[in-house]
Amino acid sequence: MVTGAGPRIVADETRCVGAGQCVLTAPDLFDQSEDEGTVLVLDDRPGEDVLEAVREAVHICPSGALSLREPRESREPRESREPRES
Repeated sequence: MVTGAGPRIVADETRCVGAGQCVLTAPDLFDQSEDEGTVLVLDDRPGEDVLEAVREAVHICPSGALSLREPRESREPRESREPRES
């Protein structure tokens, strides 16, 4: 698995109901805690090679505890404005 600088997996453990669908869909990226059975993200920056599985896991999560956040686009520096002539 190649770790990327692309989208980031975000898990809200407080919303997770422990259904384990994420683990079944992408076992290299998700696990469940021993104590409560809630989601554990093993790699929050998945590579391009597993993004489709991550998107599927986010889509089928019954509690909506998973999301995929796209990286912010780099902002171009603003062009300096010429002062107005009076």
